[in-house]
Amino acid sequence: MIATSRDPRIQLAHLLLGAVDIAADPALPPRVVRLVASDGRQFIAKQHAERDRYAGELHAYGAWVTHLTGHAPELVGRDDATRTLLLTALAGDRADTFAPGSPEEELAHHEAGHVLGKLHRATAMPQGGAVGASLAERFQGWIDRAVHADLLDAAEENLLKHHAVILGASHMDSAICHLDYQPRNWLLGDTFGIYDFEHMRRDARVRDFARLEFRRWQAAPHLRTAFFDGYGRSLNDTERHLLESFGAIEAATALVKGHQENDAALSAHGRTVLSRLT
Repeated sequence: MIATSRDPRIQLAHLLLGAVDIAADPALPPRVVRLVASDGRQFIAKQHAERDRYAGELHAYGAWVTHLTGHAPELVGRDDATRTLLLTALAGDRADTFAPGSPEEELAHHEAGHVLGKLHRATAMPQGGAVGASLAERFQGWIDRAVHADLLDAAEENLLKHHAVILGASHMDSAICHLDYQPRNWLLGDTFGIYDFEHMRRDARVRDFARLEFRRWQAAPHLRTAFFDGYGRSLNDTERHLLESFGAIEAATALVKGHQENDAALSAHGRTVLSRLT
């Protein structure tokens, strides 16, 4: 999306900030633009394509991002009609730009663990069966979609259903989770920053580690160690087994979304995770 004076993101910024300049930032997705106010302050304007994602992120800023003060943008304003948010810009480098094996990469994972640990501890609820049952139901929906699209053979379908049964029978503690917690959503500067809260909700606490486990840590276990050093404790045996079942969800969702969006890389990731489960 090319920003113009009629762009809802620019219009919201003009209303709340006055004159702004657009700052080139090729790392941002098309629906997000970086703006500079006349006093030099920088902001991010984001327009959601989907109303539920807009509502989810707006709710997160009002209900839970307060637990991340100093580590998250501040909500400056919104336009419900165009699903647009105006946020303060965080300073720092995106963590997915650090060289593999670099000290910066390891530090980012340590700080990510520390900040996520604060969020989880502030919002923790004790173990119960409702979270697992809800997850299993949603997971079965993804399995059904994968089967309908002919993305699974019989053995793979049975494997995923086995993990759905495990989740449905499990008691697990919950917390407010980011649910897209990975380096592309982290900034490392004078402080550690997080953004993109559109998926944020109460969920199984261990699930917040799934994308890191299956997209980063299995190839670089020292990053897992750094993360949990920051987090304050490692996973116990029960939690490690649960993480495997969350890997099954990762596989199913990647396969379905990769198929729907014609995203070969995402489909390949789903296949890779599925093969690791087998």
